[in-house]
Amino acid sequence: MISKATAMVFTNKDAPFKKEEVLIRDIDNNEVLVRIAYTTICTSDLHTHSGRRSSACPSVLGHEIIGEIITLGKKIKADYNGQLLKVGDLVTWCVYAYDSKSEMAKKGMPQKSEGLYKYGHHQFTAEDGLNGGFATHCVLKKGTAIFKLPEFLSHRQAAPLNCTHATIAGAMRVAGYLSDKNVMITGTGMLGLSACAMAKESGARSVTAMDINNERLEFAKNFGADKLVDGKLSTDEIRLLFKNEKVDVIIDTTGIPQVMETGLELLAIGGTAVWIGAVYNQPATNINAEMVVRNLLTIKGLHNYTPDDLGFAIDFVAKNHAKYPFELLVGEEFILDDLSVAFDVAASGKYYRVGIRQ
Repeated sequence: MISKATAMVFTNKDAPFKKEEVLIRDIDNNEVLVRIAYTTICTSDLHTHSGRRSSACPSVLGHEIIGEIITLGKKIKADYNGQLLKVGDLVTWCVYAYDSKSEMAKKGMPQKSEGLYKYGHHQFTAEDGLNGGFATHCVLKKGTAIFKLPEFLSHRQAAPLNCTHATIAGAMRVAGYLSDKNVMITGTGMLGLSACAMAKESGARSVTAMDINNERLEFAKNFGADKLVDGKLSTDEIRLLFKNEKVDVIIDTTGIPQVMETGLELLAIGGTAVWIGAVYNQPATNINAEMVVRNLLTIKGLHNYTPDDLGFAIDFVAKNHAKYPFELLVGEEFILDDLSVAFDVAASGKYYRVGIRQ
């Protein structure tokens, strides 16, 4: 029986991670102990490590995680979809544990439930130190939606599911019916590429991608982008590109006020903007209220996702894993002990994701 685990602890802005030995306590009837198989470094992990984003400290970062079940609590029999679980199964899980009876959960927003427990964001303590992806093990709390993964998905394909792809699945749900609509994705990082693919498979008439990085913009073609827009163009130049055919739905992954403002101007009458990138401090976004009213525009925000969104994302990647190059989104791998080096590489922006393998 394994009695100890290793965690790489975030202790201060830009500081190297501190290797800590953690005792593995007995899990209770509603918990699951997993041995972490693979974790990818999310952009939000980089923001936390650099001090751009506020989070608990000390903590074990990392939330794009997959792991192998080591011990099942007595009351845990099946995953969120009802598939029976057993020791040895490879699983992913929502980035948070929540109370299904909470007020926000009943309103359909479990990610905003009171007392939310977020993996990769929670305080590290001697009693509760296995709660993030940059460790050898993780204890899944009561209220965690767990999903058994298809055996044919590689670790690189599967690890980003419970953040990147689940968030985009939520954005698609919020955006509504996309069939035969012109869809624009601003930002072609990991979120943007996922959005291009999901919009394409949702039957969009056209999928336009916009970014200031030409290399990433070109790569978006591999994920279903039909048209590319250079984000370095002026607002007036971008407006001219859409003079004859407006955008029905725009999904912003940048969080940059000017980009979101320009996006609103490109929307057709009755258009919808879904904003998911504005998760850190930026200057105020200026909105022309008269334009919103007269053009019947809708602005929707999404932060995190629901368990059903994660389920949709898993099905989507499973169905399309051979069609879109999800495997290539993880550019380099490191072992857990080299986490500080891995963060430096990830922060360089060379790759969409950097992987940490066990």
